Amino acid sequence: RMAAAPPSYCFVAFPPCSKDGLVVFGKNSARPRDEVQEVVYFAAAAHDPGSKVECTYIEIEQVPKTHAVVLSRPSWLWGAEMGANEHGVCVANEAVVTREPASESEALLGMDLVRLGLERGATAKEALDVIVALLEEHGQGGNYYEDGSSCHTFQSAFLIVDRNEAWILETSGKYWAAEKITEGAKCICNQLSLTTKIDAEHPELRNYVRSQGWWNGDSDFNFSEVFSLADDHLACCSGRESLEKQGGEVSAQTMIDVLRDKDSGVCVDSESFLTTASIVSVLPQDPSFPCVHYFTGTPDPSRSIFKPFIFVDDVKLVPKVQSPSFGNDDPAKKIPRFQEKPDRRHELYKAHEWARSLLENDQDKGQKLMRIMLDLEKQGLEAMEDILTRTEVLDPA
Repeated sequence: RMAAAPPSYCFVAFPPCSKDGLVVFGKNSARPRDEVQEVVYFAAAAHDPGSKVECTYIEIEQVPKTHAVVLSRPSWLWGAEMGANEHGVCVANEAVVTREPASESEALLGMDLVRLGLERGATAKEALDVIVALLEEHGQGGNYYEDGSSCHTFQSAFLIVDRNEAWILETSGKYWAAEKITEGAKCICNQLSLTTKIDAEHPELRNYVRSQGWWNGDSDFNFSEVFSLADDHLACCSGRESLEKQGGEVSAQTMIDVLRDKDSGVCVDSESFLTTASIVSVLPQDPSFPCVHYFTGTPDPSRSIFKPFIFVDDVKLVPKVQSPSFGNDDPAKKIPRFQEKPDRRHELYKAHEWARSLLENDQDKGQKLMRIMLDLEKQGLEAMEDILTRTEVLDPA
């Protein structure tokens, strides 16, 4: 029996559904409850010809130049659940189950492809092209969780966004299809959603599914019908309703509110899974304005604060949101993998645990602390909104 994919949600809203000519992107990353997610920055870099890059499980060829990226990632792996690059490209990953079992053989994880797309793509379409080329060359596979007792494998779906367009990319093995989005609001989750509107696809996709007996070649080609198990593709993504309720007013704040919504199931808090980190990105369609990315770096957005990040020269690393490094002694790198679990909590995660304990054990103090933190978050959102709506650049002096 295949494992259930964690119920994560990704969103994008374009004008006229969003405010002030902004593209708004958001994701809740549902992962095993005890997993620590960190926020890391990697500067743009040049690489020597013939050099390699070590991903989570395999080594692949490096490219001559990689873009600066900021990532939210499970701290044991190389890739990322979600992130952005210096060119205003955002990518998020969803684990999905298809009628084709995902490979247990170690290859590229969906999370590796998120980071590789961001490091190598200056537009959403470029990032998509990077991801599908790497899928073709290296395949996808390996354990999605830090678990030495069982191998949890999934196929991958992606939401890839820039200032002008978004692509929903859904995969099964090396085969894939993609839909281009330039207006309205979209939500993707841990179920296939592409139907008959396909704007790009693997050149052998239809021949392959016909050879498997999954499609007769005469009826309309519906990607999720062909690749989903039973009627999985018919289940509506509950996040879509949360976003549609916002009408034409989607902003950073409303996207945050959507990600905090436990009643809809978008904010996950179950026996197995928890929303371990969240992101909201605001991408002005006017390229003269900077993109702003808000990360929690801690679990449960209903009890976490979104903190802004902007790409600037000389970005300073924040050690408080980075997990300890174990180098080659990391159990994730040793074969057999995951024979033990080190303490990967960073300082912000530990502070979050303390605050959560306070909320649960002393409601008055906990509520007071939450009000203070939400006020700080509001100040940060207002400051960023001021930057994004300013009609002229002010002298920083």
